[in-house]
Amino acid sequence: MKIICIGRNYDEHARELNNPRPTEPVVFMKPETALVRDGKPFFLPDHLGDVHHEIEIVLRIGRNGRHIQPKFALSYVDRVALGVDFTARSLQEQLKNKGLPWELAKGFDGSAILGEWQETDPAALEQGYGFTLQIGDEVRQSGHTSEMLFNFAEIIAFVSKYFTLKMGDMIYTGTPAGVGPVQVGDSLSGYLNGRLNLRCKVC
Repeated sequence: MKIICIGRNYDEHARELNNPRPTEPVVFMKPETALVRDGKPFFLPDHLGDVHHEIEIVLRIGRNGRHIQPKFALSYVDRVALGVDFTARSLQEQLKNKGLPWELAKGFDGSAILGEWQETDPAALEQGYGFTLQIGDEVRQSGHTSEMLFNFAEIIAFVSKYFTLKMGDMIYTGTPAGVGPVQVGDSLSGYLNGRLNLRCKVC
């Protein structure tokens, strides 16, 4: 099982971090040990500095494929959920400034929160999803997949040129603007098309 992530896929998020608008998907990966599901808590590491929330739509691959054409790409997805890509922001900036990979800032244990899978199909994926992240009662992030720089089909087609996609692989598809630090005691709630999909307590 692979956890594949797409960075800088919403223009306003790229701008808020002073990153250039990408011309093709920015891809990185997280190890399986990053995954937290079933409403389990996120234990905030005390050695990584500021850790930011990034709410995202997550796709689950339902059948194997490689070199997938965009017109067929959506048929490879069988489930969708919300996820949080936790990011050690200060460490990420240090790594970026040195021209080094991001994995230490993105792939640490517990950094990939996953909500509840729900069934989907190409028509629903084409229509898209709205989603929000609340901390307590405050909305921190809100977006719609129509705002993505690279849509689901483009992401799948691009990624599958480099990695064979297998059943159970996950793709975190990028975050909208509004990222920020979390603190011990925060309660995160993610809403997918207005319905609660993800809960996570920061401990």
